[in-house]
This record gives sequence, C-alpha cells and structure tokens, in this order.
Amino acid sequence: MARILVVDDDPNIRQMLRSMLEREGYDVDVAANGRECMNFFRETPAELVIADIIMPEQEGIETIRQLRAEYPGCRIIAISGGGRIGPSDYLNMAKLLGASHTLAKPFDRSQLILAVREALALN
Repeated sequence: MARILVVDDDPNIRQMLRSMLEREGYDVDVAANGRECMNFFRETPAELVIADIIMPEQEGIETIRQLRAEYPGCRIIAISGGGRIGPSDYLNMAKLLGASHTLAKPFDRSQLILAVREALALN
C-alpha cells in the first residue's frame, strides 16, 4: 500500500487520521508542522501528503509551495478548519498552489478515504 505523510499541529487529529488510514492498509507517518514534513519527506518520500493549512513554524500553504517546487509529482490533500476566516479561502489557495483535493474540517472518514483514493489514482 501507499505511504502517506499526515501533517497537522494537533496531536489528536494526527492520531485520528493515522488510525483511519492504517485501518485502510496505508503506511502512515506523521509530522507536527511543515518544517517537520519537509525534513521527513526528504528522507522518506511519501506518495501522498495530507497537510493542515494553519500550523506553527511552517504553515500549510508554504509547505504545499515547497513540496511542489522540490517534488512536482507529489500528491497533496489540504485540510483546514479555517481559523478566523473559515476554511474556504485557505483551501482555494491550496488548490491553486497544487493540492489535488481539499477537505474542510470537520470531515468524516468516508470523505477522507475517497479523497485519498482519488489522489493516489492521479497520474
């Protein structure tokens, strides 16, 4: 199965996503922010990155830009609860920068699994 890197500053969300994806048979690694994501990805590339947008140290938009620049073929799903302005503006920007799919928090397991399957099927 594919390797997925989940990037979210909330440890509960990281663990929840890891559990959901591992139950589907995916190999899952986690990172707490974009900087950790990039360091991890350079050492152990993943087929898919699921990245939160609002995070400390290096937020998701910058991480998506960096992944696209260094690894143009990387598949990315952006997730966001949106903070003060709501998720749609952040997720639209993520899509423009190269995320293949976006999910607004809260999302359910079926939405996540569908987005993962679709993102991994892209060529």
